[in-house]
Amino acid sequence: MWLSVIQLLCGIFTLVELNCENLFDCRHDSLKQDQEFLADSERHWNTHRYWDKLNHIGQEIIACGESADGWSLPDMVVLCEVENDSVCRDLCRRSMLRQAGYEYIVTQSPDLRGIDVALLYSPFSFRLISHHAIRVEPLEDMRPTRDILYAAGQTADGDTLHVFVVHAPSRYGGEHATRPHRLQVADRLCTAIDSLRSLSPEARIIVAGDFNDYHDNAAPQQLERHRLHNISKTATGAHGARGTYKYQGSWHSIDHIFVSQPLAPKSLSCVVWDAPFLLEDDKKYGGVMPHRNYNGLRYNNGYSDHLPLVARFRF
Repeated sequence: MWLSVIQLLCGIFTLVELNCENLFDCRHDSLKQDQEFLADSERHWNTHRYWDKLNHIGQEIIACGESADGWSLPDMVVLCEVENDSVCRDLCRRSMLRQAGYEYIVTQSPDLRGIDVALLYSPFSFRLISHHAIRVEPLEDMRPTRDILYAAGQTADGDTLHVFVVHAPSRYGGEHATRPHRLQVADRLCTAIDSLRSLSPEARIIVAGDFNDYHDNAAPQQLERHRLHNISKTATGAHGARGTYKYQGSWHSIDHIFVSQPLAPKSLSCVVWDAPFLLEDDKKYGGVMPHRNYNGLRYNNGYSDHLPLVARFRF
């Protein structure tokens, strides 16, 4: 039934990718190093701030459904920097997204701080078939990192869509020193894609998330050599953003969306969603910057230090 309903619509499938900037709850997980997001921490994280954050993220996701053709709720949302299942449940069931009808899946990674990745999806346009987490074996000098989330589901045209959600290790300690860590994630991802292609050579694949690398760095380039097309490589915003992330006055994109070759012809657009309410003045370097939730330890009551990517496909 859901298939016939969707076929009456325009056939546009909208995917949002967003790093939420530390979407933590207020409860301590004794197995994780999440103390900086508790009430007695230097950040003074509390229930009020938590619910403001959830509603801000919900508002941001809803706004990403705007287009020249009008508005529709995004069909799928890739989220990085979410703490756990409870946070995803609050976001989908109790925030301003509660009427959206999203279902979700989330990893339980060995990341020391407890950071995970999640996938929100509308069951009316993506019928989940299977999903699992892909563990990344850390190198000798590498902290445990986030699992890769894999999900497969049927879209409105009756075909299967395969989605991989990635949050690669940060550059903390230096780009060169940590480059092998991100390459390790890329290697594990490529191995999983090879396994998928061995069963389905023409598989429609989306890989999205925070890669902590620019498009011309080693790990993203490895994915391109693996016959994945970076549709976000030249994505910019309409209100001054030249990338998803601003560092020391310069815009860059460390968030990316890749698609397999069979899916590339169905890609209509990919933009940085820089709605004015997601921006604030960059008083130090000029121009605008993401309206983030914290500037250092100073609470800024914003959204995220990353701007979302919005990709549209015709299925």
